[in-house]
Amino acid sequence: MISSKDKFKRRQLRVRSKIIRSTNGKPRLTVFRANCHIYAQIIDDANRSTLVSASTIDKELKGKLSKTSNIDAAKEVGKLVAERALKSGIKNIVFDRGGYIYHGRLKALAEAARASGLSF
Repeated sequence: MISSKDKFKRRQLRVRSKIIRSTNGKPRLTVFRANCHIYAQIIDDANRSTLVSASTIDKELKGKLSKTSNIDAAKEVGKLVAERALKSGIKNIVFDRGGYIYHGRLKALAEAARASGLSF
């Protein structure tokens, strides 16, 4: 069985092999998936600043979610980050999966963000 340290090393190699930067004025949506929570933020690489962020530990979602580490929680985070991005005038983004496989919670977050109005 693969240890968690080995999984982390494999993911770091995948991240380093493909560096995604925001292009043509499009900021990037990065996702970090922990065991208990999921975090998403939209980053502008030109200014090196975070424009919008959302996670399962936000006050808006804390009372709504029964569990913070499942697909339903990821969908809510995707909706919330898209809603906040649209409020700040961001519509087109580049999706950075951070070396994670596009499956499960990550896929649910991305599809919820697309359904809420972001295009990538």
